[in-house]
Amino acid sequence: MRLRLKDSLPIVSITVIHQEKKTAIRNVLVDTGSGGTILSVDALSKIGIAPQPEDKLHTIFGVGGSEVVFTRKIDELRAGTFSIRNFEIEIGGMDYGFDIQGIIGMDFLTKAGAKIDLGTLEIEFTNSI
Repeated sequence: MRLRLKDSLPIVSITVIHQEKKTAIRNVLVDTGSGGTILSVDALSKIGIAPQPEDKLHTIFGVGGSEVVFTRKIDELRAGTFSIRNFEIEIGGMDYGFDIQGIIGMDFLTKAGAKIDLGTLEIEFTNSI
């Protein structure tokens, strides 16, 4: 799968499938420094994913500060031809000052057996799930 550079950052497009609805999310950062995968609540609202009263809120911390998120197990997260089913993601506002709608973190990358080649700007997923 091809990586795109946007502001010198590795970006991919993904598809989220949940309850028989799907949405494509274009600007998703591939981030080996992030432990978890987080997606924009605005991007996921298109398929009916929104905070519910019973959701537990968590605070996550990163280089840019902290953010309150909720978690949801989605039916499938697809990157290129690779997908992981029943995958738990964090969902938040993602107001980081630059245009991304998600971060693919180490939770997805390790399960997928990702190999990232920055020389060719390719990411390959070697695990079969």
